[in-house]
Amino acid sequence: MTGIEQRVAGFEGQLRGAGLRMTQQRRLILRVLAEADDHPDAKGIFTRAFAHDPTLSLSTVYRTMKVLETQGAIERHAFEDGVSRYEHADQEHHDHLIDIETGDVIEFSSDAIEELQRRIAAELGYELVRHRLELYGRKKRPGARGKKT
Repeated sequence: MTGIEQRVAGFEGQLRGAGLRMTQQRRLILRVLAEADDHPDAKGIFTRAFAHDPTLSLSTVYRTMKVLETQGAIERHAFEDGVSRYEHADQEHHDHLIDIETGDVIEFSSDAIEELQRRIAAELGYELVRHRLELYGRKKRPGARGKKT
């Protein structure tokens, strides 16, 4: 069984566990989501799935995504553009850099940032339980320099 097939099977189990019947449309949505290597929004998932089944409704996608989120199978991110984007919850922890001009979402990990966050929490008397870090930026222009002060 491939990684995508395993992810689809896991999603199916989550939906069944929530009492939903598995339909061909839901299976298609799950496959599209499992194959996604970006951070699609519900409309993007709908567009990809609709290409294979033009009887699919956007509301079916929204309902399916809500149940998967509630079940902890996916994570919803509401970046500054106001659009909810989704990613698989079974990934290792990472943070996001969002390109404000293109909307691209770049995943990254940094041991130094993780340690700094733990240290700050400890200094304030807290144990860090979870966090999200989102950075927003634009690509530097060739030859561009920082501001002179």
